[in-house]
Amino acid sequence: MLPPIDARPHHDGSPLYVSTQEPALGDAVRVRLRVPHSYGHVAAVKTRSNPNHEPRFTPAVIVHHDDSATWWEAELLIENPIHGYRFIVTRADGSTHFLSQAGLSDIETRDDDDFRLVTFAPPPAWGAEAVMYQVFPDRFARSSAADSRELPEWAEPAEWGDEPIYQGPSTPRQFYGGDLDGIAEHLDHLERLGATVLYLTPVFPGRSNHRYDAHRFDQVDPLLGGDEALVRLVEAAHARGIRVMGDLTLNHSGDAHEWFVAARANSDAPERAFYYLDDDGGYVSWLGVESLPKLNWASDELRRRFIDGPDSVVGRWLQPPYALDGWRIDVANMTGRLDDHDLNAEVRQLTQATTRAVNPDALLLAESTNDAQSDMQGDGWHGAMTYASFTRPVWAWLSEPGPINWFFGLPYPVMPQYSGRQVADANTRFTAAMPWRSRLTSMNALDTHDTSRFVTRARAGAVPVALGLSVSLPGIPVVFAGDEFGFTGENGEHSRTPIPWERVDDHETTIELYAEHLRLRREHPALSTGSLRWLHIGDDALLFVRELADETVLVLAARDDADITFSGLDVSEAVRLIGSADIEADARGDSGAEATTAAGPAARIRSTGMSFTTWALPGISAPVFPGHGVPAAADSPQWSVVSRSDA
Repeated sequence: MLPPIDARPHHDGSPLYVSTQEPALGDAVRVRLRVPHSYGHVAAVKTRSNPNHEPRFTPAVIVHHDDSATWWEAELLIENPIHGYRFIVTRADGSTHFLSQAGLSDIETRDDDDFRLVTFAPPPAWGAEAVMYQVFPDRFARSSAADSRELPEWAEPAEWGDEPIYQGPSTPRQFYGGDLDGIAEHLDHLERLGATVLYLTPVFPGRSNHRYDAHRFDQVDPLLGGDEALVRLVEAAHARGIRVMGDLTLNHSGDAHEWFVAARANSDAPERAFYYLDDDGGYVSWLGVESLPKLNWASDELRRRFIDGPDSVVGRWLQPPYALDGWRIDVANMTGRLDDHDLNAEVRQLTQATTRAVNPDALLLAESTNDAQSDMQGDGWHGAMTYASFTRPVWAWLSEPGPINWFFGLPYPVMPQYSGRQVADANTRFTAAMPWRSRLTSMNALDTHDTSRFVTRARAGAVPVALGLSVSLPGIPVVFAGDEFGFTGENGEHSRTPIPWERVDDHETTIELYAEHLRLRREHPALSTGSLRWLHIGDDALLFVRELADETVLVLAARDDADITFSGLDVSEAVRLIGSADIEADARGDSGAEATTAAGPAARIRSTGMSFTTWALPGISAPVFPGHGVPAAADSPQWSVVSRSDA
C-alpha cells in the first residue's frame, strides 16, 4: 500500500533535484531524492539507470536532514544522449518502492516513465519564463492602411462587428482585414496583461483568412502590410520587451504554392519530389483536404530551401531585419510521417540545427494534438503545443455537464466529467516521458484558434481556477486573444472573434483578472522553474507547491468547498498572494484537538466554492550542489552530511 501523497518521496528532474540541466556525454551528474520523515525509516536508496539498455544501480547517501525530510543523493554517469533513471527506495521493513516520473509505485516501473537527462542543446532560458499571447492576425486589429488594399478573389469582406461564420464554405473566406500594423498599435494591451511573447498564426500569403494554405514562404502577405509591417511590429514589440514567434507549416503547403504549381506542371521539375504525386495527377494531402498537399521530406532540395541553413525559410525569418524569436510548428506530429515513412526526427533535428546556427536564443514549439512525448526529447522541438496534458483535463474538470457538439475532435457525445485526481493523473501521464526542461517549455493553453473558447461551457466561477492552473503548473501559460474579453465560441472558427477595441472598458473586470494572474506568474520565479510537488489530490481540490531554493509558492485550485489537512510543509510564514482561502499553520480539528493526517501533524486549508489561492513561503533549505557535472567528495564543506543512523 502506498503512503499518503504528502508523505511520498519526491524527485522531478528540476534544478532543486539535479546538479545540471545541461549535461554532456561522460558527465557525472548528481540527483537527489527528498524523503519525508512521515514516509518511515529508509534502509537504502539506489538509482537505477539503463545505459545502452543494460540496468545499472548506484547507491545514494544522505546529504541533508531538516525538520520535515531527509535528502539522499546519488551520482549518475551520462552515457547516452537520453539518460533515463529512477529511484529504488527500500524501507526498514524490507518493502520496496520505485519512483519514476509516473509517480511512486510498489511494482517495477517502465523505462518509458523514467526521469530523463538529455545531452541535446537546451531551450533558451526565456522559454520557461514566457507568458504567451496568441493572435489570429485577421481578427485582432485593423490599421487605417487596410482600407486601401485591394482584396483577392477568394476574400468575402466582413464588417468588424460581424459574427464569425463557423460553418460552410464561407468560413475560411470571411475576411475582416486585420493586419500587422494594427497589432503594433495595440501592444500596450499586451503590456497591460503582462504578456512577454506574441505568437502570430501564419503571416505568409494564402487563399484563406487563416493562411495555413501558404502559396509562398518568402514574403509576408501584402494584406497584412508586407515584409515592412512585420519588421515594424517586431521592432515595436522588442522595444517593449515582448518577443515575437511565427507559425510555420512543415507538414504541407497550399495547393496554390509556387512549388506545388511547378511540381504539377512539369514532371521533371525538382519540386515534384517535394510532394507525394502520382503519374495521374493525384497527391496526398493533409487529412484529405485537397488545398493542403503534404510535403515529402525525403527531398534534399526541399530541406535545403525550407529548413537547412541560414538562407532557408526557417533561417531567413529568424534573422534581421525580421528577427523572429522562434517558431510554432503546425501539425508537427504528422510532419515527415506517412505510412512506412518516418522522417520526423530528421526534420525536427535539422530545423533545430538551423535555428541554433541562426539565432541560438530562438524557441521551437511543436503542435501535437495528442500524446507528444516521444517527439519531445529535446533533440528538435523544445516543447509541445498539446491538449492532452493540460487543456482537455482542465476542461473536463471545470466544464458544465451535458451534450456537446465538439470536444477537441474526440468522439464525446457529452462533456466528460473528471475528478481532480483524473486531472492530476492526466497531467502526469502525458508529461512523464518528457525531460523536465521540455515540460517547462510546453504550452498550457485553455483554448486556441483551433478550439472552442473555454468559457463557453465553463462552470460559474471557473475561469480564475483554470487560468490559475495555467500560470502555476509547469509550462507556458497561453492567452488566446479575446479570452480576456470573455469571448465564447462553439468551435475554433467561431472563436476567432474580432477584438472590440472601442468597448475595452466594458471588459475591465475580466481583463484585470487576467492581468492579475499573469502578474502572479511573472513576479514569482518558482511558478516558472520551480519543482512540482503534490500535497493533496481530491475530487474537488488540488494542492501543490512549486519550490526553489529561495522561494516556495503553495497553490490551491478548488471547484467546490474544500477543507484540506496536509503535512510536510511549514506554513507558519505563509503570505497570501491571490485568492481568499484560509490557512492555519497549527491546524486544529473541529473538536479543537490538533489535526493530523496519516503522515502526521498537519496544516489546514479551507475555502468556499470555486477558488484559486496562492501563498508565498520561504524556499527549500537543501544544500547547494557543489558544481555542474563535477563529482565532489562526500566530505565537501558545502554539504550537510547526516549518517543513516541519524535519519
